[in-house]
Amino acid sequence: MKKVWLFLIPLFFINCQQEKKAVSNNKTYTQYLTILGTAQDAGYPQINCTKSCCQLYHEGKVEKKLISCLGLLDLESKKKWLFDATPDITQQVQNLSNQLETGSVIDGVFLTHAHIGHYTGLMYFGREAMGAKQVPVYTMPKMKTFLETNGPWNQLVALENIKLKELQHNTSVDLTNGIEITPFLVPHRDEFSETVGYKIKGKHKSALFIPDINKWQLWEKDIVEEVKKVDYAFLDATFFKNGEIPRPMNEVPHPFIVETAKLFENEDKATKNKVIFIHFNHSNPALQESNSLKDSLKNKGFQFAEEGMRVGL
Repeated sequence: MKKVWLFLIPLFFINCQQEKKAVSNNKTYTQYLTILGTAQDAGYPQINCTKSCCQLYHEGKVEKKLISCLGLLDLESKKKWLFDATPDITQQVQNLSNQLETGSVIDGVFLTHAHIGHYTGLMYFGREAMGAKQVPVYTMPKMKTFLETNGPWNQLVALENIKLKELQHNTSVDLTNGIEITPFLVPHRDEFSETVGYKIKGKHKSALFIPDINKWQLWEKDIVEEVKKVDYAFLDATFFKNGEIPRPMNEVPHPFIVETAKLFENEDKATKNKVIFIHFNHSNPALQESNSLKDSLKNKGFQFAEEGMRVGL
């Protein structure tokens, strides 16, 4: 049985099962974002992990977590999009279709960057699987070149399983019914492509999606001020705190959840409510349903993404 999410604050919306819409304060939203996954690139449980975090899954005590991904739906135009193409794309597309059945499997995919959890799901559009026809894939220039010049991705382009649509930093793309998508560059390990976050704007609300970034201080923008400009902010929460994994954590730079929370400590609860942590490493206690560290931040107003959550746009 699917969970139904109900938050007591006005920024979040319940899953209206009969109409399949997002609602809040008696207002119905026909455009909304839905969380299709919350885990880091390698998912949960992670391969070859024998630690207690993944043993909880193998012992049947917790459920598998799909890889970080957002779905965007517009019920009026009957269109839907993905933000990132993960290795879990088969289940995520099905979960999206359960919310909105249309004539197409997906109306487009917006990629953030070329790390395994964010683009390799494109393979399922190919001849060995779906054999898709010109699925629009929105990419930045370097990412576009990477897909065009490296196998097996260039086969998807050559066979027209996907149709690449180039994006530009801070340049908006209009989709339908007032939905506007704006990519913006963020600092990250850019071995093969740029890394972007997205501002997603609907008729009534807007959101940030930044699943991967290095430390906030390395970004030219102030994350606190950027969060204040939107209604929701899905932010990189790969690790909870330093020392979480047995390797130098500067080798995998991400803002720790405790670091992000510290930046917002002097803000009011309404601002903290906008922050929705996502993209959890398998070692991250935030993946657990209840944890003292996680619960303490929830009590301060911060939110933690869970599959099935919807927010109206």
